[in-house]
Amino acid sequence: MNDREMSCNSGGQFMDRGRMNQNGVVQPLLTDLYQITMAYAYWKSGKTDDQAVFDLFFRNNPFHGEFTIFAGLEECLKFLDSFHYSQSDIEYLRQTLPEGIENEFFEYLGNLTAHDVTLYAIDEGTVAFPRVPIIKLEGPLIIVQLLETTLLTLVNYASLMATNAARYRMVAGKHVKLLEFGLRRAQGPDGGLSASKYSYTGGFDGTSNVLAGKLFNIPVKGTHAHAYITSFSSVGELKTRLLKHKQTGIMEDLLEHAIRHRQMLSHVLDVSTEESSEGELAAMVSYAIAFPDGFMALVDTYDVKSRVTEQVTQVSYVQTDNKSRTAATATAAAIANGLPPTPPATPQGATTNGQLNGHKSHLSQYELTNGQSNNKPSTEPALTDIASATTTTTTTPTINTSTSNGTAYLPKYVEKSFRSGLLNFSAVALALNDLGYHALGIRIDSGDLAYLSCLAREAFEKVAERFKVPWFNKLTIVASNDINEDTILSLNEQGHKIDCFGIGTHLVTCQRQPALGCVYKLVEINGQARIKLSQDVEKVTMPGNKNAYRLYSADGHALIDLLQKDSEHPPAVGQKVLCRHPFQESKRAYVIPSHVESLYKVYWKAGKICQHLPTLEQVREKVQISLKTLRNDHKRTLNPTPYKVAVSDNLYNFIHDLWLQNAPIGELS
Repeated sequence: MNDREMSCNSGGQFMDRGRMNQNGVVQPLLTDLYQITMAYAYWKSGKTDDQAVFDLFFRNNPFHGEFTIFAGLEECLKFLDSFHYSQSDIEYLRQTLPEGIENEFFEYLGNLTAHDVTLYAIDEGTVAFPRVPIIKLEGPLIIVQLLETTLLTLVNYASLMATNAARYRMVAGKHVKLLEFGLRRAQGPDGGLSASKYSYTGGFDGTSNVLAGKLFNIPVKGTHAHAYITSFSSVGELKTRLLKHKQTGIMEDLLEHAIRHRQMLSHVLDVSTEESSEGELAAMVSYAIAFPDGFMALVDTYDVKSRVTEQVTQVSYVQTDNKSRTAATATAAAIANGLPPTPPATPQGATTNGQLNGHKSHLSQYELTNGQSNNKPSTEPALTDIASATTTTTTTPTINTSTSNGTAYLPKYVEKSFRSGLLNFSAVALALNDLGYHALGIRIDSGDLAYLSCLAREAFEKVAERFKVPWFNKLTIVASNDINEDTILSLNEQGHKIDCFGIGTHLVTCQRQPALGCVYKLVEINGQARIKLSQDVEKVTMPGNKNAYRLYSADGHALIDLLQKDSEHPPAVGQKVLCRHPFQESKRAYVIPSHVESLYKVYWKAGKICQHLPTLEQVREKVQISLKTLRNDHKRTLNPTPYKVAVSDNLYNFIHDLWLQNAPIGELS
C-alpha cells in the first residue's frame, strides 16, 4: 500500500501529505477511460520514448466578458507530486480493460511518475485570454497524455469560479462585503469546497462553509436561519433572560431591557408593539444572549400587517378571463378582510429584487427626502402586474385603491411589512448596548432589497439620533435571496444601502455559464510541430512549442498578449513589434511596448516544484493587481472591448505554412 492509500481515511477526502493538503479524490484514476486505452496503444506502438508538448487553453472568455482568472495551478502541482498508480489501481485496470493486454503494460503503468514532466504556467490569479496557453507541459508522450483529464478538471471549474467571483467583486465595488453562501446549492461536496476556495480567490470576503474555513483558512461567517426565529412563539419560552454586563459583570435581565426599549422605539419607528411578533422578540433575545458581541439577526421572518383600517373601494375588471379574475378577486378580498394578499408565483423572467425581465420595475423607484420615503413601493408585485402575468390574454383586472377624496394610496400593510423585525432587532440591540455590547447588524433574505435596505438604514439613523448611539448608524445590512450579477447592478442603480451580499446559487453553480471549456491539445512531438485543422477556424490549434508575452503601454495597462515560437527572441522594450491576428491576414499592428512581461514560469521539473507557491491570500491579492492592469472598457459588463491576442510574424507564417502542408487538396470533377 502506497502513501496515498495509507493517507486516505474515513475522516475526509483531504489528506495531509506534509507540505500540502491533498484531495484524496484527485488521483490517476480520476480520468477518462480513453486516456488509458490510448496509453496502451502508444505503448504497444513503441512510443514510450516519444517526447511531446501539450497546451492547455480555452477558446472563449466566460459570462460574455473579455477576461478570465486563471486558478487551480496549485492543485495541478499537487497532482503531479502524488501521481502514481497504486497496486489496487493496477488490479482494477486489469479487471476493467479488455482482455489480451500484456502484463508488461501494467508493470509499466505501475512504475510511472511525473518525474520527467516539465510544467510551465502563468501565475495563478493572473488574468488570461483565449488561445494563450495557461499551462504548457513537456515530457514523455504517454505520461503527459495521461495527465489531460485530471488537469482539465482541476483548472476548468477553478478558473470559472474565480472569474465569476471577480465579476461579482467588480459590480459590488470594493467597499461592499461579499460572502459565499452556496454550499447547499453546489454540485456536491467537492464542488462546494472548490466554490468556497475559488470565490475567495476571486475577491469574496468569506464563506459560510466551515470545512472550507478549516482547510483553506478562509474567514467563516454566518448568522441564523428563519427556523431559529420561528422556533419561538412567545417570551414565555425563554429559559434564560440574564446576561452579564460586559464591564461590571453584573447579571441583568436582557428581555426586560428589550421590552422597555421596544415601547420607546414604537413611537420612533411608528410601529405599534402589538404589530410586532412576540416570538420573534424572544428568538432575538435568546440569540443575543448566546452571542452578545456578534448579534446579527434575520429580520424578515414575519410580515406583520398594520392595524390601521384599510379600504379597497373599487375592483374593476376589463375583459378578463376566469383565471385572472379569480386571482384578483381573492387578492382584493384578502385586503378587504384585513389580510395581506397571498403572493403569486413569480412570473417567468421576473425576480423578486425590484426587477422584471432584466429591467427595474416601478416597485423600487422611490426617493428619500429628509429621511422620509416618498411613494414607497410594495415588496410584492403590483396587482395589475400579477394578473397580467398569470394569463396569456392582453386584458388586465385592475384594483383601484383610493381614499374618500379620491387620493390613491398603497395599502398600509406594505409600509408595515418588515417593521416587526426592525422593531424587535432595534430593541434587542439597544438592550445589549445597556449591558456594554454592540450589535453587528441585520440580514434581509426576501422582498425588495433596495427599498428594504433604505428603510432599515433610515430606521437606524432615527434610533441613533433619538437614543444618542452613533454606532447604530454603522450597523451592517446584509442581503441575500438568490442574488446574481444583474441584481447587484440593478440595486446599484436604485441606491441601495446594503453593506454585504450573501450570494449562493448563482455564484457556485455559475448559472450564466456552467463550464469554461478548457482544452488540452498536442502541439509538438519529437520536435515536430502538430496542428489540428477544422472547418471551424476557432478550433484550429496554434502549433509548436511557444512562449507568451504581455506587452504594456506607457500608462501601465496591458495592450496585447503575443505568442512566439520558442526559438524567437523575446520582444524588447521600446522596440517595434509586428503583431498579427493568427488567422486573419489583414489584421496586424505594430506595437512599441513600454514594458514586456514573460508569462511563463517553470513550476515543475525533475519531480520537484520549482517556484515558491503563494498562499491563498497572495493569490487573492494577485487577482486584484492583475485586473488593475486591464483598461476599464475590457472589464465593463455591457459590451466589453475584446482584449487582443496576437502572434509574431514568424509564428503567423509558420502556422499557415503548416496548415497548407496538412490540409488535403480537393478535387473537382
